Amino acid sequence: MWYFAWILGVGFAVLLAILNAMWGENEAARLGLPDKANDDEAAR
Repeated sequence: MWYFAWILGVGFAVLLAILNAMWGENEAARLGLPDKANDDEAAR
């Protein structure tokens, strides 16, 4: 049954990584920080 705990742990780690990335993207948008992808277009 160790494999059951192992796959749950890996799945939970992946879920946390995805949520952390989504939170970081939302935090930048919420604070109104400039988007790096649009900086090139604004400079033209």
